[in-house]
Amino acid sequence: MSQADPPRCFALVPCAGVGSRLGAGLPKQYAPLAGRALVCHTLAALHAVPRIAATLVVLAPDDEAFESQVPPALHDRGWVDRCGGATRAATVANGLTTLRTRGVRDDDWVLVHDAARCLLRRGWVDRLIDECLADEVGGLLALPVADTLKREQAGRSLRTVDRRGLWAAQTPQMFRLGTLLRALAAAGPEVTDEASAVEAIGLRPRLVAGDARNLKITWPEDLALAERLLEMA
Repeated sequence: MSQADPPRCFALVPCAGVGSRLGAGLPKQYAPLAGRALVCHTLAALHAVPRIAATLVVLAPDDEAFESQVPPALHDRGWVDRCGGATRAATVANGLTTLRTRGVRDDDWVLVHDAARCLLRRGWVDRLIDECLADEVGGLLALPVADTLKREQAGRSLRTVDRRGLWAAQTPQMFRLGTLLRALAAAGPEVTDEASAVEAIGLRPRLVAGDARNLKITWPEDLALAERLLEMA
């Protein structure tokens, strides 16, 4: 492929965490949801997006569950690499390096998506791609904050925080491979999402309207809610 070819889109799914807050007794990406592992729903959604050329799933080095939990058809258009790090940022950075070795160019787009956001829909991903393909920086799915926000101190409300202009970040977050790798290297291991690393090098990611159903499974009640939403879909 020549440098004249247009940038392609790839997905990267960090799948190396433990997810202890879910209390499932196993990494939360393998928690059962509607008869199959949670991560299966995530990969099926990404698989349904034609403009994603391939998906890389980044596992922990000692992961022994993936192949037994995820049917081959859900990762036949992509790769699996056990190069996960101690933090999300390290896992994503390691995955980006793997994508480079697989022939992904620095100007190609990478959509990083949480394995635990398992209710993803093709239309949301298409909207993100449509709005970011011609953008200089890239962007992320996000929602304007609707709730009144409180600053806490010692378990009590200290003051109300002005919510005007505040958005709740979701995934996927879509940036060029080279930009994101540079941003993560500069930001260090503690950043909690890709957009914050990109912001730290002086760039301003585009906010693209997400969906309230694009929830991240963290607590047991989230899993129950996801079950109900899948039944309604």
